[in-house]
Amino acid sequence: MTLSAETEVATRTDYRKSKGERPVRTKLWFSIVAVLLALLVGVFWGFNQFRNHMIAQFFAHMKMPPVSVSVAKVKSEVLPNLLTGIGDVVAVHQVNVTTDVAGRVVKIMFEPGAHVVEGQPIVQLFDDPDRGDLANFQAQALAAKLALDRAKALALRQFGPQATVDDSQATYDQAQANIAKTKALISQKLILAPFSGELGLRHIELGQFLNAGSEIVTLTDLSQVWVNFTVTEKNSAKLKLGQTVHVSVDAYPGRVFVGKITTVEPQISTDTRNISVQATFDNPDHALKPGMFANATIVLPDRPPVLTVPETAADYSLYGDSVFLIKKSTGSDGKEALTAVRTFVKTGERLDGRVVIASSNIKPGDDVVAVGQIKLQSGAAVAISSEPPPVIPAEPSPY
Repeated sequence: MTLSAETEVATRTDYRKSKGERPVRTKLWFSIVAVLLALLVGVFWGFNQFRNHMIAQFFAHMKMPPVSVSVAKVKSEVLPNLLTGIGDVVAVHQVNVTTDVAGRVVKIMFEPGAHVVEGQPIVQLFDDPDRGDLANFQAQALAAKLALDRAKALALRQFGPQATVDDSQATYDQAQANIAKTKALISQKLILAPFSGELGLRHIELGQFLNAGSEIVTLTDLSQVWVNFTVTEKNSAKLKLGQTVHVSVDAYPGRVFVGKITTVEPQISTDTRNISVQATFDNPDHALKPGMFANATIVLPDRPPVLTVPETAADYSLYGDSVFLIKKSTGSDGKEALTAVRTFVKTGERLDGRVVIASSNIKPGDDVVAVGQIKLQSGAAVAISSEPPPVIPAEPSPY
């Protein structure tokens, strides 16, 4: 009984010792793990800080390569002062040849499209009855003339009354009037060209009966034409007779016809608030045809010189129009450096591939970027490309 008790006591004592050592070992293990995690986090944090520092140092000392661009010069030019309008071509002399009286066509004396001169016969209508009437009235006139001469001779010798002379004179005058009327009817049945010009399509046939007013053929004088066009009311004060007008038509791309203002409509349209203008053009080669659509440009007196750049040099955005101005400076290595600086400008009219600009920061002779703006930011380094800037049209418009 005594040995068993001692053994039980010893066993309980060993158990208590083992229970007291386990918490100490757990705390030590967690402490080691915590230190290792802290060291790992510190290493990662330090690496990130070192990497960011080195990246910043790299970009701080790294220079971007210059952007290759094409440049153009700012020019001071006197641009033509132009006023434009649209209209159409009208012949100075153009008519539909018609007949004044009814009749049957017995002779056609023209070919469609032929040139005729003023007074040239075109069509003959049947006039035999009228010519018969003319012969009758001529005979009556001859008889009346003989009777009148006899009456005058008798009256002169006091052998006949003055009343007989008066009756004979009236009969003679009546016969002459009938002759004149019949001749007029005969002339109406011979249709003549009212002026020299070009004939159009034929609208009649031989033997066809024509009513008065029936269209026979068109006749147009193409040696001279009018161009009727309109300009806005606000420009009416700039219009003067004799001003030069340039006209272009779709049929002859690139060709310019030159004329003069001959008429300015004194009234302004209340519907459109436009004023009508008429210019006269010589047309020796008959290039301008009535009915053509025409773009008209009035040449006004020259204005003061303005600054211009190629249209490709202007950059348009919601914030305003701008150009990239080339600035020259000397770098730390003593070499010349070029930078492109965005300069806001006010753009104006465009003509022949160039645009008018206004800015106090730009002067004639300055270089601006003509090609390559899309790759630029203000202040970026640039290098001038060996490629030339866009070519202005080889044949600029003369107006």
